[in-house]
Amino acid sequence: MTIDRRHFVQGLALAGLAPALQQRAFAQGEGLKISHQFPGGTLTEGDFRDRLCRRFAAEVEKRTSGALKATVYPGSSLMKTNAQFSAMRKGALDMSLVPLSYAGGEVGETNIGLMPALVPSYEQGAQWKTAEVGKLLTKVLDDKGVIIVSWVWQAGGVASKSRPLVTPDDAKGLKVRGGSREMDMMLKQAGASVISLPSNEIYAAMQTGAMEAAMTSSTSFISFKLEELAKHLTTGRDKTYWFMLEPLMISKEVFGKLTKAQQDVVMAVGAELETFARDAAKADDKLVAELYQKAGAKVYDMDLSTLKKWQAIARDTAWKDFGERNETCAALLKAAQKLV
Repeated sequence: MTIDRRHFVQGLALAGLAPALQQRAFAQGEGLKISHQFPGGTLTEGDFRDRLCRRFAAEVEKRTSGALKATVYPGSSLMKTNAQFSAMRKGALDMSLVPLSYAGGEVGETNIGLMPALVPSYEQGAQWKTAEVGKLLTKVLDDKGVIIVSWVWQAGGVASKSRPLVTPDDAKGLKVRGGSREMDMMLKQAGASVISLPSNEIYAAMQTGAMEAAMTSSTSFISFKLEELAKHLTTGRDKTYWFMLEPLMISKEVFGKLTKAQQDVVMAVGAELETFARDAAKADDKLVAELYQKAGAKVYDMDLSTLKKWQAIARDTAWKDFGERNETCAALLKAAQKLV
């Protein structure tokens, strides 16, 4: 055998070993990197989304006897907020907990994760995972190279500086951050001017006057300290048109490099953390109202009749636009409406 032929044969052998070598990299302590945009804390203190990631890391390491570790990078310290989803698709980022609708510019179907007035409660949101809409969304994401590990839903509301934003009539003339293309469509129809930016940039925009009101989750209202600026808060503790899917996700490419046993642990731990997330989100819906009242803001709750007014606008704007985008969007919307 010539040297060239021997090297060729060795190359083939190594190529066959590549998947095993990739799996071994995780087992040898390289670990998973988990990125998110929220303030960092500990296992027991701070933003629950950060705590969820830390709990996930600790439990995965425990159940794999240290073979699979994970490191959490809060506050967009690993990469910029809006780059996370795309990086997961390419295998450049292992995991992220990020609002699914942030991927809307890249994968339009993901905007269903923040569709105004489509999800009215945590209980309904929890049904998505096993319902038709969840299965369709799972396939969309899988085809794009991303897998949902934990299904996390959050209610939200509106914080504003100048005047309250509760009913559609209140929106006229306000500069508002909605959080998704579809939320912005509903707000525009109600007469607002919309501002697009990640939730971790809301404080600066409100501080400078570039934005007067912001819609985001109860937890973000707390973590980003908007009570220092806002004079009015419409909560999500009763009725709200603002429910967001903010899952913990993993790159399909990275997931494929794990051993079968490690994959099973990742998915099992992710599923178990969903109850923690739901309970923590509900607790923040109540806590944010108390916190803003203490800071001197006026707090408002939305009633059913007001919710229906917003839903009527959403149905004629955001829902209609999303359903007409393509066949997959239409199927997702139809499936989601079955749960309304």
